[in-house]
Amino acid sequence: MLSKLKEPGALAITLAAAGILMITMGARQSLGLFLGPINTSTGLGIATISFAFAIAQFSWGAIQPLAGAAADRWGARPVLLGGIVVMALGMALTPLWGSSWGLIFTQGLLVAVGAGAGSFSVLIGAAAQRMSDEARGTAAGVINAGSSMGQFVFAPLTQKLIQLLGWMGALYSLAVLVLAALPLVGKLTRGSHGHAHPAHAAAPAGGLRQALRQALGDRSYWLLHAGFFTCGFHIAFLVTHLPTEVDLCGLPPTVASTSLALIGLANIVGSLWVGHLVGIYRSKMILALMYASRAVLIGWYLLMPSEPWVFYVFAIGLGLTWLATVPPTAGIVGKLFGVRYLGTLFGLTLLSHQIGGFLGAWLGGLAITEFGNYGWMWGADIVLALLAAVINLPIREARMPARMAAA
Repeated sequence: MLSKLKEPGALAITLAAAGILMITMGARQSLGLFLGPINTSTGLGIATISFAFAIAQFSWGAIQPLAGAAADRWGARPVLLGGIVVMALGMALTPLWGSSWGLIFTQGLLVAVGAGAGSFSVLIGAAAQRMSDEARGTAAGVINAGSSMGQFVFAPLTQKLIQLLGWMGALYSLAVLVLAALPLVGKLTRGSHGHAHPAHAAAPAGGLRQALRQALGDRSYWLLHAGFFTCGFHIAFLVTHLPTEVDLCGLPPTVASTSLALIGLANIVGSLWVGHLVGIYRSKMILALMYASRAVLIGWYLLMPSEPWVFYVFAIGLGLTWLATVPPTAGIVGKLFGVRYLGTLFGLTLLSHQIGGFLGAWLGGLAITEFGNYGWMWGADIVLALLAAVINLPIREARMPARMAAA
């Protein structure tokens, strides 16, 4: 698969972007492990803390198109450097404010906005503009796998830090670890100013405004948003509330951290494989199958006993499609509108993803408060996954053989 990254500098660019995403997403995707400890320490309540984490889901998505547009206009370097520093600052300030508003400001805004500025839209957009069409799908898969490797590394690491240092010390430690992404920014952006790949050097007529007008008037773009909304709902619900679900089943916290790590490990395989498949099959069909598989997997989980091995199998199954939806989704955006403004247009798609994420995190907190379990959330998750599978089918995308022949 990596043989497609044989262009000069392509592999180095891809690995640097993957490394940045490993750190920012790894730290961010492990924050659900803090829900219980923060609640025990502050007494704010699961619903209140879940709302702050829900705000974080929305903020992470809301910054994506803005960060993507800024990177499209001024380059990725200042956006990434600023995002990493803001994220680390939010981590370090969280223990200092024990109120609900403090948690909303530090986790809901600073950490989320910083992580969003150092995430998919900027990283994939920066890499895509310096590669050929043939290399772009593989690069997106490798970059996406970086986020999964981060979850695999950071979930057990964060759990161990909480056990050894308490939740406050763990957050201080994560703040330092996030800053380790700074040197990678230089490797990703070195020599990038004014050096777009020749195939993408020309900007579309009308600039960003015309690109936005074209995208927002395209039905396929909105269908893609609708499906990605479900992905965000599903992921945010699980990242935020899986530790509580494990606790409800009477299992130790290590089951939750191990499950999150297994999701990340399995998604490395899923991301690389899907990044390869987008060059062979239509991306909309890949997305439809992935969403449908989630509905089946959740149904299986609900029928099984509350045992650790069930969570581990569930986690591996989820991990194969977890964030593997990103390469085909970004790929469709690139096919429909080109890559010159991919950071902005894919950023808007990620905003839809995180509107779903806001609802997944927030409604999960309301469900556990009102009903004492997540039964309604699991049911909603199944229905939304099936709808997402169907919604992707009408998306306008040429059959792969015809498209390749035309190329």
